[in-house]
Amino acid sequence: MIELENIQLSFDDNKILDGVTMTIPDGRAFGLLGSNGAGKSTILRLLSGVYKMQGGSLKIDGEEVYDNVKIKEQICFINDETIQFTGYTLKQLKDYYKRFYRTFSEEKFAKLHSVLNLLMNKKLSTFSKGMKRQAIVICAIACCTKYIFLDEAFDGLDPTMRIIVKNMMIDAMIDNGTTVILSSHNLKEIQEFCDTAALLHNGKIVFCRELDSVMGSIRKIQTSFDISPAKEDFPEIEVLHIENMGSVTSIIAKGSEEEIRAAIEKHNPKFVDIIPLTLDEIFIYEMEGQGYDGKSL
Repeated sequence: MIELENIQLSFDDNKILDGVTMTIPDGRAFGLLGSNGAGKSTILRLLSGVYKMQGGSLKIDGEEVYDNVKIKEQICFINDETIQFTGYTLKQLKDYYKRFYRTFSEEKFAKLHSVLNLLMNKKLSTFSKGMKRQAIVICAIACCTKYIFLDEAFDGLDPTMRIIVKNMMIDAMIDNGTTVILSSHNLKEIQEFCDTAALLHNGKIVFCRELDSVMGSIRKIQTSFDISPAKEDFPEIEVLHIENMGSVTSIIAKGSEEEIRAAIEKHNPKFVDIIPLTLDEIFIYEMEGQGYDGKSL
């Protein structure tokens, strides 16, 4: 289990994480969502022991991570940058990982490599961005660690390769009981791969829960009234967004379908259509509720 409690971290006078608290049970596919600079990559570096927190508690399997070799041997962190490996061939990269992880499986690597068929003796500098990502991912999975952390996991991969790599990660979870935590700007990838996610904004947690719960907690309502209402006319529910387009009113609200329908029915609507939202839409409206204008996306 991974436990973060009231994590604090600043660089100079810039507050990066401010009271982050969340728990990630073993065996989960966990997604980190958020705008640029929200703290996603910082959390992965803290979990990997690259950064040291300035306040709070961070434990993996009940132990502190920073300077803890025993725990770090159970973690493989794939950074969003691959430039540090461009001078390696794939064979050299494999051997590099093998030196640090006693659990490295040559058999697992060979099996994964047979799917991708990347050239073993060519330097990564000759690989495309997606090929570099593939090379590092198969090395990471072959380490057979309990935890894999990926920053912008599927960046640079074409649609077919995204499916292949995702299937590799799923197999690792099934075969090794691996917990996977990934950050991504591609919300569709998070929705398809993860069962739980956290949304960060300005170093704080907006939500942290199972995606089924997230998807079921926010709804879009298409309706029509004789007199168009405002947000404050619905005190029973939390309205994130309301927009009038001609005779149709579009409302984004939190709550169960029954709660939302009851609140709207009080205003004698001409019709009510309740529509599920995609994770992309939930992200947009949650961030709008946090006062984020989306300029840095």
